[in-house]
Amino acid sequence: MVRRPVACVVAVVLLAEAVFIAALNWFLGVVVDRQDMSLAGLDPSTMATSSKIGGVLFGLYFALCALVAVLVAIRDRAPAGFGRVLLISVAVVHGLLGAFAWGLVGWTAFLFMVVVLGLVVLLLMTYDRDGGPQPAASGGRPDRGGEPEAGGEPATAEATAAVPAPRTGEPQDGDDEPQDSAPARIVTRPVPTTP
Repeated sequence: MVRRPVACVVAVVLLAEAVFIAALNWFLGVVVDRQDMSLAGLDPSTMATSSKIGGVLFGLYFALCALVAVLVAIRDRAPAGFGRVLLISVAVVHGLLGAFAWGLVGWTAFLFMVVVLGLVVLLLMTYDRDGGPQPAASGGRPDRGGEPEAGGEPATAEATAAVPAPRTGEPQDGDDEPQDSAPARIVTRPVPTTP
């Protein structure tokens, strides 16, 4: 089946991205610190520290998303709850990064981001939400998963609507029982719309 390989590929790509983004931001922090750069009067050590912290946090985020993809591959089940939210958020992040990468880096970075976005969406869409055995088609026997009323021919509304027997003065079956134990069934018939 195609589901597990997709989950494994997504996990590997997200883990590689986690390492790359953490290393890149750490490197940029080191460069800012050594060159004693400043942006709009900000302290260079503050900029270097925030770049390193941001890189580690983004790396951990992508690593957590990769862990969710690994768990999906191992369990062979759709992600649920927090894991599903993480995968949806990483898809949104890749869409935004792809849009920014087109203008800032070039079409190759945009293409990479779109491919990763497509893989994450494919992972989310290939797993059905139930994950269990599918019920049998209607028309089968009741003990085998089919609906009991689904027989050979489709039932019409007139055949399924129970019309109560007209009341006569004679006692009927069930008259001596309490009447509120089973609510009365109201049958409405469609009104013809053509003259």
